This record gives sequence, structure tokens and C-alpha cells, in this order.
Amino acid sequence: MKKLGLLFLLLAQFSCSSQKVIKMNGVSFVASGEEALQEHVDNVKHINANSAAVMPFGFLKDINSPKIIFNTDRQWFGETKKGAKQYIELLHKNKINVMLKPQIWIWHGEFTGTLKMESEEDWVFLEKSYEKFIMTYAQLAQETNVELLCIGTELENFVNNRPHYWRQLIAKIRKTYKGKLTYAANWDEYPKVIFWDQLDYIGIDAYFPLSESKTPSVKELKEGWQPWKNKIKSLSNATSKSVLFTEFGYRSMDYTAKKPWLVDRTDEGVNLIAQANAKEAIFSEFWQEDWFAGGYVWKWFLNHENVGGQNDNRFTPQNKPAQNVIKSFYKIY
Repeated sequence: MKKLGLLFLLLAQFSCSSQKVIKMNGVSFVASGEEALQEHVDNVKHINANSAAVMPFGFLKDINSPKIIFNTDRQWFGETKKGAKQYIELLHKNKINVMLKPQIWIWHGEFTGTLKMESEEDWVFLEKSYEKFIMTYAQLAQETNVELLCIGTELENFVNNRPHYWRQLIAKIRKTYKGKLTYAANWDEYPKVIFWDQLDYIGIDAYFPLSESKTPSVKELKEGWQPWKNKIKSLSNATSKSVLFTEFGYRSMDYTAKKPWLVDRTDEGVNLIAQANAKEAIFSEFWQEDWFAGGYVWKWFLNHENVGGQNDNRFTPQNKPAQNVIKSFYKIY
């Protein structure tokens, strides 16, 4: 009870200290095998979210494969162009903005940042394949008046090895899609991205290591943010670009802030307080900053009633204390 009292005192201080600032208070709307229904969007609105990331997928067989397979009948509905369009239209009907965020998945869960071709011929093939993939969704973004398009997610080797390609690709996207652009750089990749000047937002998947404690306190987590926050702010100032956390989240498990990017540690104990504390710390540190544009919680599943909960140690905040933290902060901004 004491902890909840401190949280709401903090929220009250934020609410009264300055005029209301609108951020992108987003959720990562996980692709499903079914159509999105009004009840699914109602659950998003319930936590005061005003934006959602819609994420169609393309697939690669391995880290050296140049051919992207996408928009096929074998994929889940929400992973396809048709599914993404249905999600977008329903979200827009409910006055929820959309970031269209087409993503690559490499079979067996290989990290996309390691994607690297073994020959010039394969690099050229990958470039053409990726252009076809992203331009399909740039066209959809324009047709549906999406507010923001993310041109790629955590593709460090691809970006570093083919910088000229990416600059040309962004120019091509601009000719088709007239809205805002970002790129979702991994937490340790974002300082090395060479094309922030061509985009509207610096996008970061914010899985920064903050603490090695089993159940870190909000104070400890905020202290852990300071060196990272200063570097992020410096880049924002240097580029005159606002920062957007294209993904942010923590698993509801022990040591959640030690290596927040790990998805395979299923044996760690459930720790709902650690997740809630980590959410409170990130909101407290960033949402009040004028150079910060907002972010998208990872992950938010359509079937709200049947996911998350007290025994779940995965990323979703659904039906956990972290959900109430999100709801409270999103109400302010």
C-alpha cells in the first residue's frame, strides 16, 4: 500500500507541474490468426493508449538467406497485408494512431541484427527483396493514412554494410508515403545509424541493461537510466530529432532489468513487482522530457482476457500490476 501511495503522489506531481503534453502512448499490437474486433481495441483504449504498432511480418530461412517471404496464405492473418489493413482501419475508427512496423523474423529466432550475406550477389538480392517488402507496406501506409511508418527493425549488419542502399531506399519510400518515418534501432545500435538525418524520429528498441538486482527498486532503476539517458539526449540534440521508443518493455520475472532483451529465460521466477517498477522508472525518466516523443509497450495481445496474469513471466503487462502503471501514466500524457 505504501508503494502505491508513492506512485500516485508522483503521478499527481507530474499532472500539476506543467501543462498536459501529448505523447505517443503506444502498444505493440501483436499479429494474430484472427481479425481484430472492437472488444480488442476497447482493451487498448482502457489503458489510455492513443497509438498502436501494427506489425506485419516477412520471414527468412537463416541469417544468410537473401529472400524475404511475406504476405502469403501460410501466415497468420495479422502478419499479412490484408490483416494489417484490417487492424489499421479498426484502430483508426477508434481514433487510435498507428505506427506501421513491418518486421523480419529469421527462423529459429536468430537475431535480425546478425543478418549478413556471404556474397555481393546475395546482398543485391536481399536489397531487392527488402525493397519489395517495405514498399508493399509503404503503399499500404499511404492508402490507409497511417501516421508513422517504421522502415526496419534491428537490422544492424544490413544497415552497416549497405549504407548507400538505405539512403536510396528512404528516398524511394518518401516518394510513395507522405507521413512520418522512423527506424527501430536496437538499444546498442542506435548511435551508429547513419541516416537519422533522413527520418523524422530516432527510433530505439529500449532494452537497456539497468540493474542486476532480483527485484530492483524504482530508485535503483532510475539511477541505472542516467548514463543511457544522457547519451540518448545528446543524440537528440545533435540531430534535432525527437526520440521514440519503438519498443520498450520488461518481463515479469526476477532480474528483469539485467538483460531485458532476452526472450529465452523461461525458468526465471515470476516477479510482477520487478516489471511494474521497471515500467514506472522508464515513464518517470522519459515521458516528461520535451525531446522525447513516446513509445510502444512490448507486447499487447488481442485476446486480452486469456493472456498474461499472475503466473506469467513473459513481456506482456496484460492482467498484471504493470498494466495499471501504464494506464496511470498514459492518462497524464
